[in-house]
Parts: sequence; structure tokens; C-alpha cells
Amino acid sequence: MKITKLSTWRVAPRWMFLKIDTDEGISGWGEPVLEGHARSVEAAVHEMSALLVGQDPQRINDLWQMMYRSGFYRGGGVFMSAISGVDQALWDIKGKALGVPVYQLLGGLVRDRVKTYSWVGGDRPADIIRDIRLRMEVGFDTFKMNGCEEMAIIDNSRAVDAAVAKVAEIRSAFGNSIEFGLDFHGRVSAPMAKVLIKELEPYRPLFIEEPVLAEQAEYYPRLAAQTAIPIAAGERMYSRFEFKRVLEAGGLAILQPDLSHAGGISECFKIAAMAEAYDVALAPHCPLGPIALASCLHVDFVSWNAFIQEQSMSIHYNQGADVMDYVLNKDDFKLDDGYIRPFPKPGLGVEVDEERIVEASKSAPDWKNPLWRHADGSVAEW
Repeated sequence: MKITKLSTWRVAPRWMFLKIDTDEGISGWGEPVLEGHARSVEAAVHEMSALLVGQDPQRINDLWQMMYRSGFYRGGGVFMSAISGVDQALWDIKGKALGVPVYQLLGGLVRDRVKTYSWVGGDRPADIIRDIRLRMEVGFDTFKMNGCEEMAIIDNSRAVDAAVAKVAEIRSAFGNSIEFGLDFHGRVSAPMAKVLIKELEPYRPLFIEEPVLAEQAEYYPRLAAQTAIPIAAGERMYSRFEFKRVLEAGGLAILQPDLSHAGGISECFKIAAMAEAYDVALAPHCPLGPIALASCLHVDFVSWNAFIQEQSMSIHYNQGADVMDYVLNKDDFKLDDGYIRPFPKPGLGVEVDEERIVEASKSAPDWKNPLWRHADGSVAEW
């Protein structure tokens, strides 16, 4: 079997799909995208086509190393996202060629279903109580929301009180009948993270995500030392070599690699095993589309330390299209009380609506995240 062609389509809301064709008529799908930089990733994917066309797609390990090591400069969000999507598509091809789901190729199931959580509240947390009630009606009992709006490097007590009040309101309304994680989204500096974590501790969030940016990772063990709340991070780390450093330093209770950013299934399977060796849980980051979600789930199904999966069905980012809009076998993604079961079909288990994708690509938006500013006019973290 040989790779014959790589095709990409950028689509709403902010995703990109990759199809890899072979000379035996088997095609694989991947989702190589870095939100806000889809065109850059697309260019990187097509640069790699010179390495990939004519190669055997079933030599996934060799092709991964070739993509990663063939250039003198490597790593980073754009390059690793391109590798991620190619890697996903290669696993899809191999599973289809052998007639088995990818999780079987990775050693088989360690669980019968994976728990998922639902986003609520939007970029600027609002209507959270209403959103939680609506999601509870369809079976969710675990949620994630942004923990605060923009916050200055040293902010005032009003900003802290506003963030804490929202969390207090949730616990008052629902008690411990639900669980929720708080995503600081890198909006908080190390000095303010210390303050916020201390104030939030009585409300026992399930975890606090990215209390500081990945480039401030030296603060993870320092922040963890002051609190019993599990700290999660990893969506802006792009290889096992970056995760190696944070695992060695300690502090993180939950790793959140993104399977469309951190090297795909091949790399994140290794990252999951590294995390297990440090007794760290796995909760892959996934605010993206169906191929990205399926890739995450295949790793979840074979990783003992995977405890919950993010998914973006009806998330506030999805303007113009939603996850299931590009999927034909929607029933295989069915959520039962917030859980999803292993996909029965071979490969990644996603029957892609290629016609819908091609049509949607004709009017694809160039999504960019908002640019926020502080009251004094300086740029704020979004």
C-alpha cells in the first residue's frame, strides 16, 4: 500500500480536515489544526506531502519519526499540529486495512465507557446555572467553565470576589450533585493564581486548569504545594519532551495533551504512559471536531489513567457548525448519562460526510480568538 494524495479542507467553525488517499482505495481522516492558525498548519501539512506520498501508510512509527526529525527545526504548535493530523489519518488507514478499531491496535480496552464533561458559561462566564440545568437534563453531571474574565498581573479584590461569587453560586444551587472544573485559561498571573486558588478551595472544584500559562510551568509545583485542588494543564504543550519536564518537576495532577496539537495518537499514547508512571491522571484537551474527539477516545480507552474527556458538542466556540454536522454515523457518538462507548467501526470509527466538508470549505471563516485589553489599554490574555 502506498500514499497517493493528501487533501485538506478548512471548515466552520474553526477546524480543518485532512484526507490521506492510498493506491488500494483505503482513505484515512485526520484533524490537523491549531485554532486561529489553520492556514499555517495547512501549509505545513502540504510541505510534508513530499515526504509522505509514495510511502507505506502502515509504517506509522517510521513516518512519524521522519516527519519529526527530517527537519533541523522541530516542535511548536503549528508543526506538531500538522504531524498530529497526519498521524490520526495513518491510524485510521491502518485500522481500516486490518478491519479493527484503533484501540485494538493499541492493546485493547481497559474500560467499557469513557466519562465526558460539558462546557458551560462561555468566554465571559454568564448564565452558568441555566446552562448546567439544561445539560443535566440530557445526563451530564460534570462540567467545565472559564474561572474568570481578564485579570491584571496584580488585580483588585473586586475581580477576585466576582470570580469566587460565580463558583459559590454554583455550589449553592447544586451542592455536590455535580462536579466542575475551572479553566483559568492562562488569564491569571502567578501572584493572582495564589490568591484565587486559596479563595476557591472551600468550593472544591474538580480541578483548576492552566492556573498559569505553560511558559510559567515552574509555578505548577509551587501552586500545588499550597492547595488540595488538583491542578491540570497541557493543552499548550506539544510533545513528550515538554511533558517530561513538567512531570519531573511535579505539581500537576492531570495532564491535558491535545491530540490535534501534541503529535497525534502516537505521541499522546506515549504521554499517557509517562503520566501513569508519575501517578498523574489523563484528560485530553478537545474543543475541536469529530476526528479529534475520536482520536482522544481511542487513547482514553487504552489508558488506565484516563478519567474524563472534554468534548465540544454545542460549545460556545462552535458558530456555523457543530461536531456532528460532519459525521454520518452519529449514533456511534451517542452520549449515555455523559458517557461514550467504544466505536464499533474499524479505524477511528468515524464515517465522515465528505460532501458536507467539501461544500463547507467553500465559505470557511478565518477564525481568530478575541483580542482583549485591560482597563489601562495593555493586552490581556484571552
